[in-house]
Amino acid sequence: MTTLETILRKIRHAQLGPLVGLVLVISIFSLLRPTTFLNWNNFEIMLLQSSVVGMAALGMTLVIVSGGIDLSVGSTISLCTVIVALLLQSGTPPFLAAIGGILTGSACGLLTGSLVTRLRVTPFIVTLGMLGVIRGLSKGLASQQMVIAPPSWLNNLLTSLGPENKWTLVPPGVWLTVVAAILTSLFLSHTKPGRHIFAIGSNELTARLCGVRVDRIRMMVFVLGSTFAGVAGILQFSYLTIGDPTTAFGVELDVIAAVVIGGGSLAGGQGAILGSLIGAFIMTVVGNGCTKLGLDNWIQEIVTGSIIVLAVALDQWRHRNKHSG
Repeated sequence: MTTLETILRKIRHAQLGPLVGLVLVISIFSLLRPTTFLNWNNFEIMLLQSSVVGMAALGMTLVIVSGGIDLSVGSTISLCTVIVALLLQSGTPPFLAAIGGILTGSACGLLTGSLVTRLRVTPFIVTLGMLGVIRGLSKGLASQQMVIAPPSWLNNLLTSLGPENKWTLVPPGVWLTVVAAILTSLFLSHTKPGRHIFAIGSNELTARLCGVRVDRIRMMVFVLGSTFAGVAGILQFSYLTIGDPTTAFGVELDVIAAVVIGGGSLAGGQGAILGSLIGAFIMTVVGNGCTKLGLDNWIQEIVTGSIIVLAVALDQWRHRNKHSG
């Protein structure tokens, strides 16, 4: 009975709050724009748009739960779109091109993790520097222009379904995000490394004293986080159908906000995969709803920035209450 109560309490705190927030914003925009916002075609578009942020948020959840942060996610997504486009341009089969993009993301995480664990530099500083390094590399490889790639099945991962594919309900890229979320949730909650990630984020010193190999786990977290960013890059390429060295600029803020809105704590030791996905969808719904209301881009940026500030403020409030209680 005690275990059941604990599980229900975790679900209530980590997932019910973001879910209520999602229902609230959907209800507001549905009332304001019932015909243009509240229809399946628009929801399909929002699912497509939130898949990239949602996929990246899965990896960011691991990083934030461990007590770290990764500001280079947007740059990694951009680099992966360029790598995939260049590989396709050279005649590489689509599957291998996708693998190349994902491995590129993993390599970025390996470099970041090495700098954090070997040089003992804080993740904020390392990833802030990597944000510029990776973005510059992306622009250099693309010769500072769009990379046009030949059509392939990769282009269909995040495109609206045709009449013959309606039976799948949502595009393949959305299902890929859902499956990845399920596997990541099981990894965090049912494996030893997953429990170690929470332990490190909660109290790194105690985790070391308990025999947790902190550096190894931290390295794994950054590699996995950037690998998810690599997969998000594949989805972004599918959505754009080109390699764009300027894409995903500022996406790292949306990804971090999604995790925090979903119940993650920037102090570490707290986070939920389902909550992060809900947070990603909230960010997309707000952007889409503002567009349907005809708000200018600068107003949308103010709204998005305000949500990020409120999310961080809420995180700090939760953190203070946790320690005071």
